[in-house]
Parts: sequence; structure tokens; C-alpha cells
Amino acid sequence: MVIPLRDIGYVLMGLGWDPVREWYRERAIDLNAAALLYSGTGLREVVYHERLDSPDGSVRLHGDSLDGVGPGDDEVISVDLTRLPGDITAILLLVTSHSEQTFAEVRNVFCRLVDGSTGAEIARYDPSGVPATGLVVGALVRASGGWEFREINEGVHARHPAEAVPYLTRYLT
Repeated sequence: MVIPLRDIGYVLMGLGWDPVREWYRERAIDLNAAALLYSGTGLREVVYHERLDSPDGSVRLHGDSLDGVGPGDDEVISVDLTRLPGDITAILLLVTSHSEQTFAEVRNVFCRLVDGSTGAEIARYDPSGVPATGLVVGALVRASGGWEFREINEGVHARHPAEAVPYLTRYLT
């Protein structure tokens, strides 16, 4: 599915989940949201838990939850589409499981794309059945009529964004 973002200049990717409840305790799960900025098929920047901002500040990760405790979005990436450098043609939105659980093992996991100005949800995903440690949520793509969001919603085997990079260029064409 392709969603035009012509009238939207600021988007958020929210990621939420809960720790796994075992009969005697809760076990923390560390999911991580990432945004990979591309110029054509060349990777230019990665915003993730080890680098919270793009150099120009147009893409930011607002904190790194290590356990998923609490209601709502546990991690949020913001993208100011109006401030992105002109050579950035696509941003792949990615979630990885640093603690190596597959999404099938994570409770109440969701990922959503939100209009950052109005708070309106543009798309929402429930990857709870995905038997992989990584999820390519979608791509923000610079098209002739402006930015658009292309849904991908596919699993990859990666617990860190660097491990996912070899699998991602196929989503850029």
C-alpha cells in the first residue's frame, strides 16, 4: 500500500511493546526503532539507539527504552520531511530485537506511523506473528508529487540495524 504524504511535513514512527510475563517474573525485551536514510541505493545515515539524531537534526530518536515497560509508544522516531537534505530519496523504518526475541515472542507489540502535526494515525502494524528479530516497517520515499509512505511490513533476521543493511536495498526500488 502507498500512502501519499503531500500535506504532511512531519511524521512520527511509534513503537510499543510489553515485557514477557512468565509465571514467576517479567522478562525485559529490548526492541529498537531505527531510520535508515538513503540517497538512491546508497546508505547515508542511520538514526538508532547509538546515534539519536541525523547530522542536520531532521530525523531524531526520542529515547531508547530497554524494556518496553509503560503504556503507549516506548520509542519514537520523528522525521521532519521539510528539513531533509535534497539528496535523501528514501528513509527505511526498521525495528530490531536487540535481546533476540522474535516478534512472535513479544507481548502487545505494535508499530505505527503518525502525522506529527495532528496526531492522526496514518498506519498501524501488529507484527506479533512475525517469526523474525527484525521488521522493515515501511519506506518514506521522495516521489514526484512529494513524500509518500510505502508499506513493507516484512521480517528480516537482524538484532541490530547494521545486521539488517544487507537485506534492505531491495526495498528501495
